[in-house]
Amino acid sequence: MRTAYRIIILIVAAGIIVGSVFAYQYIQTPQQTITLNGAGATFPFPLIDKWAAEYHKIKPNVQMNYQSIGSGGGIRQFTVKTIDFGATDAPLTEEQFANATNTLQMPETIGGVVPTYNLPGITSGLKFSGATLVDIFLGKITKWNDPQMQALNPSLNLPSHDIIVVHRSDGSGTTYVWTNYLSDISSEWRTTVGKSTSVNWPTGLGGKGNEGVAGIVSQNPYAIGYVEFIYAENNNLPWGYVQNAAGEFVEPSLQSFTAASSAAAVTLPRGDQSWSEVSIVDSVVNNTQATEAYPITSFTYLLVYKELDVVPNMNRDKADALVQFLWWAIHDGQSYSADLAYVPLPQQVVTNNEATIRMITFNGEQLYKS
Repeated sequence: MRTAYRIIILIVAAGIIVGSVFAYQYIQTPQQTITLNGAGATFPFPLIDKWAAEYHKIKPNVQMNYQSIGSGGGIRQFTVKTIDFGATDAPLTEEQFANATNTLQMPETIGGVVPTYNLPGITSGLKFSGATLVDIFLGKITKWNDPQMQALNPSLNLPSHDIIVVHRSDGSGTTYVWTNYLSDISSEWRTTVGKSTSVNWPTGLGGKGNEGVAGIVSQNPYAIGYVEFIYAENNNLPWGYVQNAAGEFVEPSLQSFTAASSAAAVTLPRGDQSWSEVSIVDSVVNNTQATEAYPITSFTYLLVYKELDVVPNMNRDKADALVQFLWWAIHDGQSYSADLAYVPLPQQVVTNNEATIRMITFNGEQLYKS
């Protein structure tokens, strides 16, 4: 009897020890690290970089690896499925959309592309009309004190130096937004250069990424280029005031980007439809009622596949992590936009994005259900 009793005690004790070991191992074993790989536009990189840091605090096992290579590169890598998600400032063209079947597009934020310059002695307040920007980038206005520029800036003593034009050398959504604006302003630009992520520039030096353009402008007195606003701000470069359809010379800012996005009458397609015709620039460039609106304002987009099983090296855990991140980005992630001079998404865009995220599946199973 006593022997049996001892055996029971030993079995119970052993169970407790084994259970404790398993519990200890469970507690001590960290969650498997999941890396989400993305690439594309430099326009939203400061915001995506901030998202990566903040989301990692919430989900320590999720790491974001985003390569800021330009919209053109991001679209290419997304199309051949070497990344989990892409980013582009230019919505996919009809051809690109057809070549990347099963693609979803969703706006991630709104920002502005600005003329930035390096003029010794002139650190703020330089004014541009759409026509002068067209002629500078066509190579028709070659001197800073050209009569057209001096007429817009009568209080400034503009130098007689040659203008050094700087543009993007890589496939760029920022270029798409900039050339979209110039095409809307000028029929000559529209027919000879056009709007695209890559164009044949009539003049100028090329820089890779917003970072490259900002760097060339900062290193070359009398240069002018175009960058997403935060890159001018971060590089201590001045930015130009651009005349809008209401006749106002508007300083780029969070407030003027917001005014443009609020004035834009943009029809939002479904996430699985083409967005090639969506443009805040087109909507406000000739809108004389869009007061205080900065005219070169644009969405920038995330690209993701509707059926994630088509992406190599994708599994269910990674697919879940990607969808959870996307949901966080369009909600809590928007709280980081304003500090970086991006416009938080309006509610109608968020609602549209929610419907898009609910379309995402893995092996046919809907991933975000709540």
